[in-house]
Amino acid sequence: MVIDATPMTPLIRTATAILFAVSVATSHALDFQGVSDKVIEITPEASSGLKSVYVLRDAAGATVSYPSPAARWSTFGAAGGAYAEPMESSTSASASSITLGKGDCGIIVEDAGRQHCYWIVDYSGHEFELDAVQPIDGEYACDNVMLQISGKADAIRYYSINGRELILDREISVSYPTLVYDEETARYIQADHQASLPFFSASSHVPAPLCDTHFSISGDRFLKAWGDEQSATSGEYRAVAVDAHTHAEQTDRDVENEQNPGTPGLGGSAPCEVTFSADVTDAAVHHEWQMSRTPEFDILENSYNETTFSYTFTENGTIYVRFTAANADGTCTYTGETYEVGIGESKLVCPNAFTPFTSPGVNDEWRVSYQSIIDFKCDIFNRWGTKIITLTHPSQGWDGTHGGKNVGSGVYYYVIRARGADGKDYNLSGDINIIGSRERNSSVPPSE
Repeated sequence: MVIDATPMTPLIRTATAILFAVSVATSHALDFQGVSDKVIEITPEASSGLKSVYVLRDAAGATVSYPSPAARWSTFGAAGGAYAEPMESSTSASASSITLGKGDCGIIVEDAGRQHCYWIVDYSGHEFELDAVQPIDGEYACDNVMLQISGKADAIRYYSINGRELILDREISVSYPTLVYDEETARYIQADHQASLPFFSASSHVPAPLCDTHFSISGDRFLKAWGDEQSATSGEYRAVAVDAHTHAEQTDRDVENEQNPGTPGLGGSAPCEVTFSADVTDAAVHHEWQMSRTPEFDILENSYNETTFSYTFTENGTIYVRFTAANADGTCTYTGETYEVGIGESKLVCPNAFTPFTSPGVNDEWRVSYQSIIDFKCDIFNRWGTKIITLTHPSQGWDGTHGGKNVGSGVYYYVIRARGADGKDYNLSGDINIIGSRERNSSVPPSE
């Protein structure tokens, strides 16, 4: 009797490992008698020239039948089908059959001028034994953990019709908790990690966990199908690998008269506040945000040991920011992506007229147009030198009033002292023309 064995999707593969699909029995399928356990049928890759690979718990003495009394049988080994040797067979009214010996072999059945090729695996020569598993700290523990496995699970090799060596995947399951980053909650959460080994030797590698954990091994796929799966669990493993996810969020300013240089990404017009944050895994006990004027970070401008900090950029140019982390002894490190914060050059332009009382919502407030201005003071005077108002931030404006009343039409004067993020000083003065005021007493100096 033959059963299908659906393989797990392996997460670990060697260069010679092959992924197999589940086989669906066809009219060319072989039939087996004299076996105590179910026969497992696997479909290999098409380029092998094989229709099926059959795994028998113990092949010695088993009878194999093909549904044609005229079929001729031959067997081959690692050299391929070109070196196949004839086999003695027996026939009945509806089938032809052979008796297997001990060990693996290739089978060719020729019927009606066509050849059908198979491989038989005698599992008794590849017994899986699992006694214990123990993780070992090593130089690669930051990326992979070496598992010392006591037992045996050799590579089950079989051969294509052309003599090419292939590996039959045992699908030995390795499971352990680790940390994964959850985008919805923006944090690391614990989740089970599943890996698969096609076979194992004295030591095998799996991706390093990001939290303290235990490793569990079970297998193989064939013993599992026969109800005799074996398993083992390691002692506690202390995580050393580190990982992190970083974020950068700029504080938005909705200011109509502030220009933006249009640079992509973070930055723009100074002062520019950006909050940097990092979510780290358990073993990341040392962490640092670094700031530099060069993308190589050969000279640091500033560094911060917090996982989250806010910084206000007030200097023209590009600042590079990145996050680094390390475990307790510094053997495992993490370096995050580099954020570029570009601050544009300063600009300051002053209008010379506005209409505060004739068209509400349109040009009814006097404001400068600016970019990257970090210090600002503007005094506005009437024609007699009386100070009307002082503005202390470039986003502020004058609505054409003084002492709660509208001022009259005419000419007013501004004096500005400002400094840009690029170090440029502004000493500006000029006229402000108010057009269309409803007040008609502008010839009289307003009282102090």
